[in-house]
Amino acid sequence: MSLRNRRPDAAGRAALNLYRTAPASVRAHVAIRWWSAPFPTISAALPRSGRIVEIGCGHGLFSAYAALDAPERTVVGVDIDADKIGYAQASALEMERLGFRVAPSGAVPDGPWDAAVFVDVLYLLPAAEQQRLISEAVATLAPGGVVVIKEMGTEPAWKVRWNTAQETISVKVLRITEGGSFDFVAPDVMAGWLGELGLDVEARRLDIGRVHPHHLLVGRRH
Repeated sequence: MSLRNRRPDAAGRAALNLYRTAPASVRAHVAIRWWSAPFPTISAALPRSGRIVEIGCGHGLFSAYAALDAPERTVVGVDIDADKIGYAQASALEMERLGFRVAPSGAVPDGPWDAAVFVDVLYLLPAAEQQRLISEAVATLAPGGVVVIKEMGTEPAWKVRWNTAQETISVKVLRITEGGSFDFVAPDVMAGWLGELGLDVEARRLDIGRVHPHHLLVGRRH
């Protein structure tokens, strides 16, 4: 994918603009998140209306984008980092269908939710905790609801090395993201977890033309 095709669309520009009064470090972080992550494709996997929760939302950029991309969605973002949630809440003051709150690590807000979404957050937990959190998210879904997971795949090796080096700097050196270790679970293993929970699963690679091994999993409840 060319850099031109990664330029923010109308909803992306509006989402980034929500952070216009935030500190420069926050504005830089959300801008980098936009250019490095395939937000439009993730949003397209969500229902166009209904109640959506993002677990591990950080500064809230994806939640904001999802709400602006489909105005009939009501989006709630939760994260363990109170500082990031503070900036997310400040950004959402202008929006009625977008909200943020601090949640304990590993906690899923009570549903029912039409969709639960994880964007580059599960890898910060041990594999067993990832499986448990996904299971709890599935338990909160409304009938026909979906779990959307965007995580990093485990191949090709050079992209995994690049991503691991970047995350090491972000998490262990700069402390931008809370966490101490990484556990990147292979997409087929995670797809198996979703299947065991009774969901119909679709898996897609999203890394063509990108240096990160992006992978998308969509599990739909019957």
